[in-house]
Amino acid sequence: MGQARPTAERRQLGLTLRRLREQAGRTQDVAAVAIGKARTKIVAVEDGTSTASTEDLDALLDCYGVHGAERQTVLELGVQARKRAQRRAYVDTLPDAYDRFADLEAKATEISWYESGIIPGPLQSVEYARAVLEEGDGVWWEKGNPEGEDRLKFRLRRLEKMWNSAEPKKLRYVVAKEALHANMGQPDIMRGQLRHMLSLLYRREDLAIRVLPNDVYGNPARGKGLLIFGFGDGTAPLGWSSAVHGPSTYYDELSDIAALRRAFERIWELSLSVRDSKRLITELEEA
Repeated sequence: MGQARPTAERRQLGLTLRRLREQAGRTQDVAAVAIGKARTKIVAVEDGTSTASTEDLDALLDCYGVHGAERQTVLELGVQARKRAQRRAYVDTLPDAYDRFADLEAKATEISWYESGIIPGPLQSVEYARAVLEEGDGVWWEKGNPEGEDRLKFRLRRLEKMWNSAEPKKLRYVVAKEALHANMGQPDIMRGQLRHMLSLLYRREDLAIRVLPNDVYGNPARGKGLLIFGFGDGTAPLGWSSAVHGPSTYYDELSDIAALRRAFERIWELSLSVRDSKRLITELEEA
């Protein structure tokens, strides 16, 4: 198939295939030979600007040594990536959705993220992330089930992947002030979280954090969370919104992205300056 608009499904398929290829130690040239096509086809598929037939996906997955449930998930993602139907949003209901989110996070060159009531994931300390997951123990999964610990391990791998990504990044996060005063079970957890954010700000010149006061009016995403991935490669950005339970939603329509960007920029403007936000976080950490 020819060039296609890089929808959420196509970009996720491409990044998934790139990750599997790299894990298998295969080059794009080797992958191209496996499907009998030029290397440019592999580049286009991995960039999300072209789709792959079932036959090509089978050949690539054979080349990468992918079997079982993971193989079936990639094939189903390929079916969704080839669909031409117009729709306003894509809900990722397939297995391994967290891996695909991590792929997008690592590939993105620009991330604009706002959350209310919780610290955005990439800014979370290990102890804070564990406390968040422990709050869901016995609710979203059976109490004592190893899923909570598995999710924590994944988060740590995800953060390592993002912070160590070779892609130059522009990172903007808005933290609601209420999240800085949350009871996370032990006072030391929140103090450590504040210290962790200050450490990130000290080490990362590409990172900007602003705090949104509780008493401001005009927040268009009150009580919600939103995220915009930018890729800096001439392709359209992706939007994302979180869910309390179940799959999250991706947006790739330009009108939706524009609305999400307007919302984020409004929230960014309503927030304290980067300098004042850092001062507030420091004061809370030292209190």
